Amino acid sequence: MTGPAAPGRPRSEVARVAVLRAVDDLLVEIGYSAMTMKGIAERAGVGRMTVYRWWPTKAHILIEACDEDARSELAVTAHADPVRTMTDFLVRLATFLTTSPAGAAYRALLGEAQHDSEVGRLVADADLLAAPARAVLDHVRTRLGAVPEDQSAVAELCGPLTLMVMTGAPAPSRPTLHAMAHRLAAAWA
Repeated sequence: MTGPAAPGRPRSEVARVAVLRAVDDLLVEIGYSAMTMKGIAERAGVGRMTVYRWWPTKAHILIEACDEDARSELAVTAHADPVRTMTDFLVRLATFLTTSPAGAAYRALLGEAQHDSEVGRLVADADLLAAPARAVLDHVRTRLGAVPEDQSAVAELCGPLTLMVMTGAPAPSRPTLHAMAHRLAAAWA
């Protein structure tokens, strides 16, 4: 049995995608702080009330846009060698954080979370890097006996690279990321 229908009209998938694309474009063009719900609606070619009906804030829109992209952009093929699997993930994470529009949105959300507690809660609740990282950790856990079961493993895998990028460092090279993965594997062996 289904519950009562949501009030208002159902989401148009075309409009939803247009809004998600608009928010990505505006983030790159004008940045998070200059972006407005009105500007997002105008860029998407939808009414402002449509945007407000579906998302209460621009942070909510960015979270939705990032979530779908992060899952696909951070997916890796598992290998027998856990270091190779983690290296591949870290390479994808570096690319996501430095060149992807969704990565730019994620970085903007992390920055805004430092000043806006509501955005901080949204980012923490969405935990956008956790699902792809957990998929990698679940695989390497079968080969490395000491991978923590809690959230700290995600932080150990993603945290150093995310910190480097957030502080303005360029994306590390594959050999550097391989060395990071090798150190984690040695610690978790």
